[in-house]
Amino acid sequence: MLLDLISLTTDIGGATTIIDPIANVANKPETWTETLDLTWFDKDFYKLVFRLIINLVFITIIIRYLYYPITKRKDYLFTYYLIGMITFFLCFGLKKLDIDTGMGLGLFAIFGIIRYRTNPIDIKEMTYLFLIIGLSVFNSLASNKISVAEMGLINTSVVVLTYGLEYLWLVKHLTRKTIIYERIDLIVPDKYDDMLADLEKRTGLSINRFDIGKINFLDDTAQVRIYYYAEEQALSDYHSS
Repeated sequence: MLLDLISLTTDIGGATTIIDPIANVANKPETWTETLDLTWFDKDFYKLVFRLIINLVFITIIIRYLYYPITKRKDYLFTYYLIGMITFFLCFGLKKLDIDTGMGLGLFAIFGIIRYRTNPIDIKEMTYLFLIIGLSVFNSLASNKISVAEMGLINTSVVVLTYGLEYLWLVKHLTRKTIIYERIDLIVPDKYDDMLADLEKRTGLSINRFDIGKINFLDDTAQVRIYYYAEEQALSDYHSS
């Protein structure tokens, strides 16, 4: 039966009632998921899991097996993991809002300039921070134009390069320590050797070189930064936990 109008009529007690299906659909109450604008599951979940596994595996190799065995810094271990994961989730979530890669570069710059005022980050720790943030941004924002093989090659190249610099090329790590030195009569350039011998005698370290910082003539003290190879010493801040 063909209907000229999308409507139904019923005869109830001699009265005719018009039922409009479109109006009924429009007046249908929404479910609580529709009201809250929530989606239980979509296909991007598998993308999230896959990218998360890749990111977690490679940052774990860098943090736990390349950085930590040398430095033994558990505080940075905690920081690198959390910043890396937060950056990954933030980039992946904002990617679904159709924001271009400029967003990723902006986040890279914002997190990259983080410095804690109480304990400034050393240049090496800052480099690892850039490394973790960079990999997390790349693994979360890589588009369909980048294959899995290319993603794996980029992550593997970063890991191999870091390993080569840490364990093959730059085997010796020059460590620094800042001390307060009271013999300001030795800070003149002519007595460099005498001051070096005095510093080595007092600290018990084989010092490679030292720099003189602030000088306080009221207290007869000076800030001296000494440099030495951590692997050749029995005591080092570089290996402290």
